Amino acid sequence: MKARLIHKLHVALEKRFPEKRLFLRSDTETRFIRLKPETQLVAWTGSALIVSWTIIATAVLLMDSIGAGNFRAQAQRDQVTYEDRLNALSTERDIRANEAVAAQARFSSALEQISLMQSELLRSEDRRRELETGLEVVQSTLRRTMGEREDAQDQVAALEAAISGDGETPLGYAQAGQADGTVDLLATALADTAAERDQIASDAEFALSRASDMELELRLLQERNDQIFRQLEDAFTVSVEPLDNMFRAAGMNPDDVLAQVRRGYSGSGGPLTPLQFSTRGGGEDPDAARANGILGSMDRLNLYRIAAERIPFDMPVRSGFRFTSGFGMRWGRMHNGTDFAAPIGTPIYAPADGVVTFAGWSSGYGRLVKVQHAFGIETRYAHQSRMRVEVGQRLSRGDPIGDIGNSGRSTGPHLHYEIRVGGRPVNPMIYIRAGQDVF
Repeated sequence: MKARLIHKLHVALEKRFPEKRLFLRSDTETRFIRLKPETQLVAWTGSALIVSWTIIATAVLLMDSIGAGNFRAQAQRDQVTYEDRLNALSTERDIRANEAVAAQARFSSALEQISLMQSELLRSEDRRRELETGLEVVQSTLRRTMGEREDAQDQVAALEAAISGDGETPLGYAQAGQADGTVDLLATALADTAAERDQIASDAEFALSRASDMELELRLLQERNDQIFRQLEDAFTVSVEPLDNMFRAAGMNPDDVLAQVRRGYSGSGGPLTPLQFSTRGGGEDPDAARANGILGSMDRLNLYRIAAERIPFDMPVRSGFRFTSGFGMRWGRMHNGTDFAAPIGTPIYAPADGVVTFAGWSSGYGRLVKVQHAFGIETRYAHQSRMRVEVGQRLSRGDPIGDIGNSGRSTGPHLHYEIRVGGRPVNPMIYIRAGQDVF
């Protein structure tokens, strides 16, 4: 059975691949090679497989080449779009920087105006106290004058009664000559008393007129003080609320920040000491309460200024840069900072007051500087070409830290900028955007 099956298969192959002989002739003899159907089938199958593999491989290579060309074109288009977006962001950043400078100028002008208003308010309060003292003196003089006038009127009435009596003087029974002298003396005294009465009435009228003028002046002064108070209160409302929002945008509680700054600056005295006005045993003076409220707002504004200088709200690079990589996942790993691409040698500035805790080489960071700020905040500046600070050095906002470079694990000159709060990395743009909204 098996032999017959093999025979049939051989016959079928001979129809497709008949047996062939390949003759090889030499000078002395002739030889041939017999190609059986099975051998021809194997050769044909191998050739077909080789040709098929060649065609498939060529098609794959062509498709890869076409796909790579499309990918490069798409990458170029994405790069152009990305560069356009970076240029737009850079333009917007410059606009925001100009607006921040203008806002800072307006803020300084408002502080100067507030200082002038405070001085004017204190002068007005001194003038008001002087007017109140003068009014009290006038009223006391008026009361004394009215009393003296009443006493004079009583004396005049007694003298008139004595003169119009039964002819007896208050001295009792006297001689007739002495009575005439007594009458002349009483007449003279009566005339003097009448003149004094008229003078007292004139003084009283003048005192009443002066008191009315002083009350009008005092009322106008109070209205002026109220207007100054309203302007100061509005100015502080406009100035303090954006600062509250700035700290909240940075994830910080403004009250906690101010409390910590106040603990570090716990001195008293000077222009921000609360005003104390005499109330003569009554309730609290409304003007004193409003003035103390304004002084409290000035104290809050001053504490905000101190806190803003100690928290990194400013930009570490100020010109000639672009953002190249933000905070978040990148290439399957966490990127803990923001990259500022700029030419080598571009200055790096301190965004807030602080102390340098590290300045040296740190593996992938390259030349690295760490600065410790208040409230447990630390900033890091990596890949520098040159460091301009030393460990332990105290920095103020705007002091140079170093120059942008390409040291460490870096693909090009840039600054890798990190902010860590309590050792935990946070997005630096949170602080930068919060500061740009105000400054």
